[in-house]
Amino acid sequence: MPQIPATTVANLRDLGGTPLPGGRSVRPGFVLRSGQLDRMDPASDPAVAALPLRTVVDFRSAAERADHPDRVPDGARLIVADVLADRLAAGTARAAPAQLKHILSNPALAEQHLGGGRARKLFADTYRSFVTSGSARAAYRTFLTELGAPDAGPLLFHCTAGKDRTGWAATLVLSLLGADDATIEREYLSVNPAVRQAFAPLVEGFVAAGGDPETALAVIGVVPEYLAAALDEAHARHGSVEKYVREGLGVSEESIARIRERLIAG
Repeated sequence: MPQIPATTVANLRDLGGTPLPGGRSVRPGFVLRSGQLDRMDPASDPAVAALPLRTVVDFRSAAERADHPDRVPDGARLIVADVLADRLAAGTARAAPAQLKHILSNPALAEQHLGGGRARKLFADTYRSFVTSGSARAAYRTFLTELGAPDAGPLLFHCTAGKDRTGWAATLVLSLLGADDATIEREYLSVNPAVRQAFAPLVEGFVAAGGDPETALAVIGVVPEYLAAALDEAHARHGSVEKYVREGLGVSEESIARIRERLIAG
């Protein structure tokens, strides 16, 4: 899935063109993903101006939204779907995807909470919570219901970096459309170059201040084991991702049917 060459939105990508079985693919221009939208400016960014967005779904926490409020194109509706609210309520150290910049600004804090391989374990635990926590279930139910609404138009979903909460949302969409495991993992991992580029100054400062490069890489990138943790949890609890969407999230048959009708091309 190629990155859209936007200058004011990081990690902007269209799920369109992702291959599906039977020679089909995801219809372009209908469902897009990105990092935060605090710098979005259609007036100076032709790639963004060309997107006829109707809906924006923001998966970020209240603190993230307050620090970097979304700038939404005229005519688009903004929907907040806070995935990590329950994790943050249980302790901020347990919600690393919502704390990336804070973690990378403080090597001592990072070592305390994430050193010695604990970063990967924490992220895997967070991915499992995408399946199990009440706030995550509500957020992803809202997202898929909006995508499957009768009057839905082009929709953009995002978090801060556009890799974890957003990556799981993309996995749900592609799973419902019938994409195979290799395609889903390839799409999930495809964000790494853009995310590493966006966070490069923070990582360089983190390492220069004595931070462990391995911790930084575990925090800013995505790896197969993170996605596998969420998929394993969905399968263990519900038997399949589709059953998780139907039973765990409570997304209606009508919404799922509309998502498929709208997004499958060919």
